Amino acid sequence: MGGVIPLIAAQALAVGHAGRTILSGVDFALRPAEVLCLLGPNGVGKTTLFRTLLGLIPAIAGEVRLAGRPIGTLSRAEIAAHLAYVPQSLATPFPYTALDIVTMGASTALGPFARPGRAERERAEAALDGLGIAALAREEVTRLSGGQRQMVLIARAMAQRAVAVVMDEPTASLDFANRIRVQEAIRALAERGMGVILSTHDPDQAAETGDRALLTGRSGVIACGPVDRALTAENLSRLYEMPVRDYTLADGSKVFRRG
Repeated sequence: MGGVIPLIAAQALAVGHAGRTILSGVDFALRPAEVLCLLGPNGVGKTTLFRTLLGLIPAIAGEVRLAGRPIGTLSRAEIAAHLAYVPQSLATPFPYTALDIVTMGASTALGPFARPGRAERERAEAALDGLGIAALAREEVTRLSGGQRQMVLIARAMAQRAVAVVMDEPTASLDFANRIRVQEAIRALAERGMGVILSTHDPDQAAETGDRALLTGRSGVIACGPVDRALTAENLSRLYEMPVRDYTLADGSKVFRRG
């Protein structure tokens, strides 16, 4: 895949606020059909990194490129056409239906005063159906469970037709069953050719869901690479500043526990 232009690339990137650097030395390339998992303790700049990747705040140093183009040269519409965002949760005081929410994603290319038409509605319905949640289309999102809301947000990202998606702890606060459903949906996005970058506090989830991992600690970037190389007990011990051990299960997969 050496000749493939990355969907998102960070080069010698430093991020922060008001000129103060929080995280520096970030280098990665997200390619099509790849899931990159970002791990690190709270307060090390993961959210700030995501806001920089989305073009919401400028980098302190270095560069973010979307499909080879510096993000600072792109309009908001161009960024939205390339990159979708899935937050931790969906919070809205309005009784929008799931179909309404997903149609909003399908309408990002429309002008500010344009109304979504039949094409956008059909694209939204196809996204819901593709994730197996077509039955939720007419349900008000305020009445849905946390897991169902996350699936609706993922469907919105699909309907946006972006080639990459940033997810901020997409399984936070979900129960076991819904966490598995969301993880399966993430892998389904990758199988469709999308690039996914997500943050998680669970190394086991990163090992199961991710292709690559980026570990950011209080001292900076600790590791970035394929999950089998980046997610080691040694690296995780450095990341969380506590002893970590890995255990190999019968199926050959690894889990991590406090040492």
